[in-house]
Amino acid sequence: MNFSDFQILPKEQAEEALLRCCGSQSWANKMVQSRPFGSLEAMQNKAGQIWEDLQVPDWLEAFEHHPRIGDRQAVAARFASTRDWSANEQAGAEEAEKDILDRLASGNEKYSQRFGYVFLVCATGKSALEMLNLLESRINNSPEEELQIAQQEQQKIMLLRLDKMFQ
Repeated sequence: MNFSDFQILPKEQAEEALLRCCGSQSWANKMVQSRPFGSLEAMQNKAGQIWEDLQVPDWLEAFEHHPRIGDRQAVAARFASTRDWSANEQAGAEEAEKDILDRLASGNEKYSQRFGYVFLVCATGKSALEMLNLLESRINNSPEEELQIAQQEQQKIMLLRLDKMFQ
């Protein structure tokens, strides 16, 4: 899809496209209502503004649309609409040693139990070891601090995916 085509998509189709970038229904709805955008940069600026104005439940809804780092089966099954993007973003985990993947799986479980949502990191360009180190360094954050970090990581992912949507 190109940028011009997106501007004139019916509301439902535009929301569906945007939900691939960010799983918050409220964010997608507000983005569709903000059309037309003068440029991709203007769209990204608005996306960031809308994201920052959302409430915690909207952030948590978006987090639910991400597989755990290194969980290839979830990427293939549950996250089919963003499978290619997720696989590309998590490419650093593809060639990881079993020990690193096992530690990621264990860390993901501990993180999820502690915070109630999936560990979020903008994984593009990061190795599995880098992601593991980030996970391990963040697991002891306070819930408030970690929520802020996770929502910032979600925003990075969202902006990257907006770019991908028009490539």
